[in-house]
Amino acid sequence: MKRKIYNQLLDWKSNDANRTALLIDGARRIGKSYIVNEFAKKEYKSHILIDFNRVSADIKDLFERHLMDLDTFFSYLSAFFNVQLYPHESLIVFDEVQLFPKARAALKYLIADGRFHFIETGSLMSINANTSEIVIPSEERHIKMYPFDFEEFLWAIGNETLMPVIRENFSAMRPMGQMLHRKAMDFFRQYLIIGGMPQALQEYVNSRDFERVDAIKRDILTLYRADIVKHAKGYARKVEAIFDEIPAQLQKHEKRFNLASLSKNARLRDYEDSLFWLSDAMIVNICWNSCAPSIGLKQNMDKSTLKCYMADTGLLISHTFDEKGIANEEIYRKLLSGTLEFNEGMIIENVVAQMLSAVGHKLYFYSNSGKDNNAERMEIDFLISKANITNRHNISPIEVKSGKNYTFTSLKKFRNKFPAQLHQPYLIHAQDVMQKEGFACIPLYMTPLL
Repeated sequence: MKRKIYNQLLDWKSNDANRTALLIDGARRIGKSYIVNEFAKKEYKSHILIDFNRVSADIKDLFERHLMDLDTFFSYLSAFFNVQLYPHESLIVFDEVQLFPKARAALKYLIADGRFHFIETGSLMSINANTSEIVIPSEERHIKMYPFDFEEFLWAIGNETLMPVIRENFSAMRPMGQMLHRKAMDFFRQYLIIGGMPQALQEYVNSRDFERVDAIKRDILTLYRADIVKHAKGYARKVEAIFDEIPAQLQKHEKRFNLASLSKNARLRDYEDSLFWLSDAMIVNICWNSCAPSIGLKQNMDKSTLKCYMADTGLLISHTFDEKGIANEEIYRKLLSGTLEFNEGMIIENVVAQMLSAVGHKLYFYSNSGKDNNAERMEIDFLISKANITNRHNISPIEVKSGKNYTFTSLKKFRNKFPAQLHQPYLIHAQDVMQKEGFACIPLYMTPLL
């Protein structure tokens, strides 16, 4: 399955591999090991993959005893794996590097030696936890790996022609037309409910069986729960409580995460580490309230108010419909056709958060209760900064609508209150491209192009 991250690997190999090791952060079962193995086979004369989840004590001993004699180190490594290493033409992969931090620390010497290239894979929640006994190497380059995006989903199901047309029409702010829009939305709804986890998508490509896809997604959710118990030491119950509460919190109108639902007197300081753990594990995407929509959204962040989205919307659906342990075929069919009697807004807003995160946006929203002034009462789902910053007009407010009937009330209030900060306001909906009351209305499948 083709992934966009492959181009980032090629860029690293061409420009930075002689002076940095590449560390790929990502959630479990996101496809890190697979893509690195494909890259190694195609782009190098030879490679060695050291899986620290299964590696023998003899391999670990090399890092303990022979790191100061790299001729011996590489000679033994080559013999252990029966792989010939070629200077400047071989790659060594440290898979699940968080399980053996000394290998990560060794990169300082391995990169300085200059003979071979190095890639690490792992989950950031464990990588960050296992640093107490090592010096973190400055020779690391971090990149994040996300679930399949919509374009990658189209590639996986054999369609490479639709997204270029979508991109062209977005650039021109031109409607797709009834036939192409309907086709794009049909594919998008498939993406929405299948999600972007590689195993689930592969099963869908092979069988088109929603129940088998759902079973795989539930296996992944079970794995995440096991990781919480194993790795979130000291606050596993708090992490699990947040994880279990996500669907209920997203079904609320404002979708803000209310810590009081976990414990009567809960405060952010009591759950902050647990939230960050889930974020580092890339299981969730956290969206913070920015009190002032200006450049430096982070500087105006209100850390007491947040939304917590699932990083993969397909997993959110399986997490939500768990009464019998599996979402039956009928639920998926109704989700696909949009006929399920359910608050679909939570799923739509979650997938928009997922798509914005995948293209590099930090997630922020704007909320003003307007207790004393109705003109200031508004809730803006997302705020993003434009690519090229200028003195004024840098922030785009985004409203997400799941239904056909909606108003522009909050966007209008935002436009009136913050004219100097306003760039292009967007409304994301299930309909075709249109300009309405001065707002750019775009279909859901165009979100990654913002």
